[in-house]
Amino acid sequence: LEAELVAIAFSWEKGKGWLLHFPGPEEDTRSKLEILRPVFENSEITKVGQNMKFDIQVLANYGIGLKGKLFDTMIAHYLLEPDMRHNLNLLAESYLSYSPVRIESLIGEKGASQLNMRSVPLDRIREYAVEDADLTYQLKQVFEPRLKAEGLSELASDIEMPLIAVLAEMERTGVKLNQDDLRATATSLREDILSLEGEIHSLAGIEFNISSPKQLGDILFIRLKLDDNARMTRTKQFNTSEEVLQRLSSRHPIINKVLEYRGLKKLLSTYVEALPQLVDRRTGRIHTSFNQAVTSTGRLSSNNPNLQNIPVRDERGREIRKAFVPEEGKLFLSADYSQIELRLMAHLSGDHNMIADFLSGNDIHAATAAKIYGVGIEDVSREMRSSAKTANFGIIYGISSFGLSERLTISRKEAKDLIDGYFNSYPGVKKYMDESIRKARDTGYVTTMFGRRRYLRDIQSRNQVVRGNAERNAINAPIQGTAADIIKIAMVRIHERLKSEKYASKMILQVHDELIFEVEPGELDRLREMVVNEMSGAAKLDVPLKVDVGTGSNWLEAH
Repeated sequence: LEAELVAIAFSWEKGKGWLLHFPGPEEDTRSKLEILRPVFENSEITKVGQNMKFDIQVLANYGIGLKGKLFDTMIAHYLLEPDMRHNLNLLAESYLSYSPVRIESLIGEKGASQLNMRSVPLDRIREYAVEDADLTYQLKQVFEPRLKAEGLSELASDIEMPLIAVLAEMERTGVKLNQDDLRATATSLREDILSLEGEIHSLAGIEFNISSPKQLGDILFIRLKLDDNARMTRTKQFNTSEEVLQRLSSRHPIINKVLEYRGLKKLLSTYVEALPQLVDRRTGRIHTSFNQAVTSTGRLSSNNPNLQNIPVRDERGREIRKAFVPEEGKLFLSADYSQIELRLMAHLSGDHNMIADFLSGNDIHAATAAKIYGVGIEDVSREMRSSAKTANFGIIYGISSFGLSERLTISRKEAKDLIDGYFNSYPGVKKYMDESIRKARDTGYVTTMFGRRRYLRDIQSRNQVVRGNAERNAINAPIQGTAADIIKIAMVRIHERLKSEKYASKMILQVHDELIFEVEPGELDRLREMVVNEMSGAAKLDVPLKVDVGTGSNWLEAH
């Protein structure tokens, strides 16, 4: 949002490029850009770039839109090789056998002493920028036929490339933060942390630094002797990871107190104290960065802040969402896909029983419990439903009987019986899982409904743990990746309709399977209907795509 334009480089012929320099002042830059406006805003001209979301943002600072089809070499390579890095230097070296000028040679390494591009001599800027444009043009010639050959062209042209402009606008719009609310939460958290500290010291019988893994390990395993087989890390201290502590939680009340203490400390430092620092001084809003080329599954991630990791399972974590608020006079609408991964399991596996359960409109977890335990759906207890829910979601991620026994605190035999009962109830699911692993072994990858590939290079590994992880990914990646594709399709279509139908309301956040809108109250009913229609119609499945919608004066209330 603050980037200043120093130069633009163009290339439309291999080995050649042109540079337009903007020495300033801003009025002159704007005047020169007006000459190029007809090119940038011509929807008939395809624009090619590397990390085009950034280019869109910079041009928007000068009131210029980027219209027409986009071809982003970073995104194209992400579709071709999702597990690799996608920066231009690496791509040029890997595919063009060319080592480009590094930007650090112009402005220095990151840090306080890094130069501004304005202070770099024009001939150095020209060499760097024109080379960038030329390499990007050449990479397009390499990647475009590969996308076609690997069945990825439509995924690129219909979903990923149009999404670039959608994310750019969402980032630019940002979201407002209620800082008074966060300050009150911070005070409350600090009081609770202090109180927990006292309780932990009392249970230990000695004061110590709870945040020090070494001191904590000594207290738990030497002083309190909670585990005779406690493992040491490479640094010769006891392992006090969350996983280890969770396993020991029933052995002493201090464990759960320590876990709670850690959770509150993380909440305070990562969100409550950090979020206000991210508010843009000019807009008064937070502008998260959406990462389109990071996760191997196809899901979006975000940073500054990381919206995906905002905790929602406990009350204190949910308070963070309460601090995200709309502008005065507006409200939030949250639209969330309901159980999309289970619905996709039903569709992809073609299991008749699971499809029938979704079509009947019954609670899927209660329906699963009724089948596993051989009772009527009306006789399913809360405990039965809870176990079935854990099985439903766990099996999507390839949970073992050991993992399920740990999760439900039941014996391994009970867990095995539960899984066997599940597969007897939904035989198509077991068949799908076996078939997914077989396909992955044959081809080295699995695909989503829309052709996105997840490469599983360890699927033939002799190491059982490594191979097991790849097999779990073979089962889950098509489901998780298809869910990612579906919400992206919905986002592109909704963005198009918000523009063409001249809504004042805006789509501002995407988190997991949820979209958040800042809404003009007069548009609420029309927007709700449009959003639900586009989200539920984003893919044709054998089961309905259900969308839960809520509204409110903050994100928590809307969700």
